[in-house]
Amino acid sequence: MTKIKTIKILSGTVTSDKMKDTIVVEVSRFVEHSKYKKRIKINKKYKVHDAGNTKKIGDRVEIVETRPISKSKHFKIVN
Repeated sequence: MTKIKTIKILSGTVTSDKMKDTIVVEVSRFVEHSKYKKRIKINKKYKVHDAGNTKKIGDRVEIVETRPISKSKHFKIVN
C-alpha cells in the first residue's frame, strides 16, 4: 500500500530578500472561527529557495513544497 502525498502550492508576497538564495514569503489566508463564525485573517511566513535572488520585496509569487533544502527551507518558487 503506497501513500500519495499532496503537494502544497501557495501564493504570497515577498517580505524579505536579504539572504543569499533565500526569500521570505508571507502567505495570508482566512479561517472561520468555530464558535463565533467570524472570519479571521491568518498570516504565515515561509522561507523559500530562490536561486540567483531573482525576486524583490513586494513581488507576488507562487511557491511549491519540495524536499528539505535546509533546516528551515521546504519550499521553492514555481516558474
